[in-house]
Amino acid sequence: MAETGDQHGPVIGIDLGTACSCVAVWQNGRAEIVTNEHGGRATPSYAAFTDTERLVGDAAKSQASRNPTNTVFATKRLMGRRFSDASVQDGLKLWPFKVVPGRGDKPMVAASYKGKQKLLAAEEVASMLLSKMKAEAEAYIGGPIKNAVVTVPASFDVLQRRATKHACAVAGLDVLGVIHGPTAAAVAFGIHEIAGDKNVLVFDLGGGHTSVSLLAVASGKIAVRATAGDPHLGREDFNGRMVEHFVAQFKAEHKKDVGRNARAMVRLRAACEQAKRTLSSASWAAIELERLHDGADFYSTITRDQFDELNLDLFCKCLDPIKKCLTGAKMDRSSVDDVVLVGGSTRIPRVRRLIQDLFDGKELRKDISPDEAAACGAATMASLGSDDSLVDLFLFDATPHSLGVAAAGGAMAVMIPKNTPIPVMARENTISIQPNHKKGIVISIFEGERPQARTLSSARSKLPGAHSKSKARSEALCVCVLQHRCRRRLDGLCEGQGERA
Repeated sequence: MAETGDQHGPVIGIDLGTACSCVAVWQNGRAEIVTNEHGGRATPSYAAFTDTERLVGDAAKSQASRNPTNTVFATKRLMGRRFSDASVQDGLKLWPFKVVPGRGDKPMVAASYKGKQKLLAAEEVASMLLSKMKAEAEAYIGGPIKNAVVTVPASFDVLQRRATKHACAVAGLDVLGVIHGPTAAAVAFGIHEIAGDKNVLVFDLGGGHTSVSLLAVASGKIAVRATAGDPHLGREDFNGRMVEHFVAQFKAEHKKDVGRNARAMVRLRAACEQAKRTLSSASWAAIELERLHDGADFYSTITRDQFDELNLDLFCKCLDPIKKCLTGAKMDRSSVDDVVLVGGSTRIPRVRRLIQDLFDGKELRKDISPDEAAACGAATMASLGSDDSLVDLFLFDATPHSLGVAAAGGAMAVMIPKNTPIPVMARENTISIQPNHKKGIVISIFEGERPQARTLSSARSKLPGAHSKSKARSEALCVCVLQHRCRRRLDGLCEGQGERA
């Protein structure tokens, strides 16, 4: 049975990924990966719908070429997004399944299930995968599980985090904590056990995102100095470049557009994914697909140098979050003691070489499977308070985005800048409001770096007891407080109020 030692019972650590997902539990004084029914230590983030059943994970991915329009993947790129977002529109060009705008511009996946058309939110699809991993973890420990600590990319905003927590709730999991993937991975690497003071940079290159965290470590305490990320840069993008390359090659050889054949594209995408994996350890890889499109076979090869050339601009772009992180922490590259690699795509030799060159040849830490580190770290954090060996582990987070309110003219008035250590009480800011005598005062807290508040994600904070029957605009003194709790939340506090004629 997993060790608990507190009122929550067993708590699992989940890394919900764009391409694959992983779950871990804390047992026997260490984090243990839960294997799925196929013995896999990671589960494809896939769901599929047929005339008779719903499939999740490996079973869904294995039938994708036969059922491309009803096999859904990469839904993490839809969670917390608007259909009109550029990243969603870019995805529509690559995904064989259909995504349509729903209420409030919410992207909805359209699929045929048991003969009926269904519209599913990305959170619903993700919850199917989470339910499966929850059941496998319960079988692994021999008991029920209701709670989880889940990882998210450093670039996730409040809407994306909320969508992730909602997906967990639909799966029957109460989220006790949300932790950045790079920070969780650092815990898995045991950096809190390092003697002396060190600065550690964690680079996480996942299926659909790049996340970087810069951590200061001292005597079991981990303080997040800065975070940065790119939510549209990861394995799916690298694979996409290879797919485009072979689509063009097929057209040149056969005078036919394979891009119009959904089934063929699923097969080609799978072959490109396997080729990318091969190129991490070999100098070339083969693509062999019989009767790919209109009866035409497709045989080709790609070298590691060709793959690097196709993606070189993207590989170089991976360095941008690292540089932003260093700038945010006001730290020079030479002050970084350890560089930790997380995420399956960090196995790409060219990516490793670029990072190593950036840090003047420093040896990169890769002593834990990059696919499992985040889940193991989340499970470790979930065990705090239940394992005496971890009583000296403290994690001090930082804000991944700036937080503020809308000022005159709709401009963003920053109250808590990006990379501010938590807990923090922001400076006061006087804002103009329109009280509602029935609902009280609702203040929107905006998140992000854009100058106009209306373009940013927001959360609302209701101020109970702040009522007024007057229709005149008023002023409120807003104090923004962000603190560590088992369940973290943003508290907007109003100190004083007045009215203007």
